This record gives sequence, structure tokens and C-alpha cells, in this order.
Amino acid sequence: MRSESISRLLLALGAAVVAAVATGVARGDGIAALLALIGGVVAALIAWMRPEASPADAVPDPQEPSLASVLDAVADPVLVLTAGRVAIANAAARSVLGTHLVGEDARVAIRHPAAAEALAAAEPRDIELVGLGARDRRWRLVAATGGDMRVVTLHDRTENAAAERMRVDFVANASHELRTPLASIIGYAETLADEAGDDPDLRRRFLRIVGDEARRMQRLVEDLLSLSRIEADKFRVPDQPIDLGRLIDEVCAELVATGNPRSGDLDCVVPGELPAIVGDRAQLSQLLHNLVGNAMKYGRAGTPVTVAAERRGSAVRLTVTDRGEGIAPEHLPRLTERFYRVDAGRSRTLGGTGLGLAICKHIVERHRARMEVQSVPSTGTTVAVTLPAASPPAAPAQAAVIKG
Repeated sequence: MRSESISRLLLALGAAVVAAVATGVARGDGIAALLALIGGVVAALIAWMRPEASPADAVPDPQEPSLASVLDAVADPVLVLTAGRVAIANAAARSVLGTHLVGEDARVAIRHPAAAEALAAAEPRDIELVGLGARDRRWRLVAATGGDMRVVTLHDRTENAAAERMRVDFVANASHELRTPLASIIGYAETLADEAGDDPDLRRRFLRIVGDEARRMQRLVEDLLSLSRIEADKFRVPDQPIDLGRLIDEVCAELVATGNPRSGDLDCVVPGELPAIVGDRAQLSQLLHNLVGNAMKYGRAGTPVTVAAERRGSAVRLTVTDRGEGIAPEHLPRLTERFYRVDAGRSRTLGGTGLGLAICKHIVERHRARMEVQSVPSTGTTVAVTLPAASPPAAPAQAAVIKG
């Protein structure tokens, strides 16, 4: 009898795994969650797939894990149902649905109309549940049947759904940002072809506008490519020793060489001896260009743009400060979002793509660093980046001296 019960349970667990994998592969999402589920269920199978005990060995081993304790190691909520009631609920299920699940009707235990309908059906089917456990939580319910048993698993898709929304928003925003200059280029090109081709002054003005819009598109495409490259590298830990003080001096010299009218306002305050940091030189240079470039754009003309660095314990703190209009507090949490602008019109006029601080955020995260923005309206803004200093090289071992 026990063997038959175990067989049915193993069949249900195996069916749950197959259903979960098939659903995940078909949809192209939740692969990590599916792997976690598979690992947990495989542990359950291993724990239970053992030879039947002989009558002489029928005394239960107190050290042997029960199926319930093994299922507690599965990260996803798992319910084992018999006759429509909860027979086993793992720790994750109890955390989401409540502690008093065993013995309850499964439709009452899950407390979701869509789940009740799906569990009442003769054939199990996968469904999406929204608001289970919390208003913004999203789950995929996968049910599989083996004999009179049914295994129900819940895969948390909250992060997947948020990532999908971000992807959709990003594509929409990028399309909008590219469409605007493209429409301008097409409009002026058509005007040049139809009406203004014979007027040299008008032609020059329109061609200048077309060139400006094309360069705006170029900057946007370059920033999109930069963001893509940085995201692709985010799991590769940088390993180059970097002299941050020298890099700051180089970036400031490059900005002065561009002939920017504000280059004379740059004030670099870097001590002679800073500890080295470990990083990606190209990305840290881009970080500095973005932060200092923003300060030069948005600070008041004739006021200093201060770039400073100092040692802070086992870290190096880089700060870039402008004396501009500042940023209202409600905007600060969203500054690193892609395409977020405090003043969209002014940002585009000054050549901003809306991706500069998003790029900075990803560079900072890759370097295991921290970025803070402090701003006082009508006074100015300071962006601080705290980078871990490189560990000093280990002292060479000294040979032992043996005295006779």
C-alpha cells in the first residue's frame, strides 16, 4: 500500500517538473526558478526512491528525512493534495498562504478565484495569479496529477513581470527618442527637396538643423550601445589597477581640449596620493565624462564645477559638484531611470539623451561601488561615488633565520 502511494506521489512530482519545464521553455521566462524547482523535487525523489524496508528493518530511522522536510528545501511553494485537500505544504507555501494549510480544502487554502476554478477542473492547467500574498505579486500555478494525488507548485513571476514591463517601457521610450529627430530630419529633407533648394541661406540653415538632429540620433545610439555593453559585462568583475587621480586629470584635460565654453570653470581637487582602485578604465572614464559633463551642462555659467577625490577608510570617494538650479527632492529617486529627465525640453536642448545617469548607475554597480546624489534647489548638486580601494599587495614572506 505504501509502495503504491509513493509511486503515485512520484508520478505527480515528476509530472509537475515536466509541466513546469515545458511551460518555462515555451514562454522563455523563469528558467532560474524552474531550475530551483527541479533541484528541490529531485531531492525529494532521491529521498523517497529507496528500496522497501524488509520486515526485519521496519523500524523507522529517526535520522531519515521525511518527504515534508525534504520539500521544505524547495524554494517555490509546493502543495501535495489528496482528495482536494492539502496533505503536505512546504515552508515556502506556508509563508505565502498561511501556517494552517494541512487539512484545508485546496481552494480555500490558496484563496484565489482563478485558482479555485483551475483546481476544480478534472484536467490540471497552468494559470496566472495576481495579488496572491500581496497586491503586486504575480504567480504561475502549475498543477499535475498522479492517481488520486495532485501536486501544485507556485512560481513567483513578480520579478519577471517587472522586467517585462521595463523592457516594454524601454523599447517604447527608445523608439520615441529616435522617432523625434528622425521625423525632423525627414521633414527638413523634404522641404529642401521641394521648396527651399534654391535659397542658399535657407538651405544652409535647414542642413545645419538636419546635421544637429542626426548627431542627436548618433549620441542616442552610442549611449544605447554603451548601456548594452555595460549590462553584458555586469557579471565580469573588473580587474585592472587604476590610478583614479591620474584618470581624473586626464578626463578634465580632455574636456578642456574640447573647447567647451565652461571648461575654464573646471576645478579638480585631487590629493597627490590616493590608493589605487580595481576597475575597468574605459568605463570609469565614461563615468567621469558623464558626471562632469552633466555638471558643466546644468551648473550656472561662471560658477565652479568641482571634481574631487579623497580616501575614506578602505575606499576612495569621488565627488562632482555644480552650482546650478539643483533638483527637487521628488525627482532624486528616479534620476538613474532610463530616459528620465527632470526638465525634458532643457535636457534635449543641451544635447542630453536621458541615458547618462542610467549608464553611470550600471558602471557603479559593476564596480561594486555606491552612488549618491544630493541636491539643494537653487544651490546645486553633488554626485558622490564611493569605490572600494584595491587591496595592498601581500608582504613577501621572510626567510627564517636559524641561529646556531
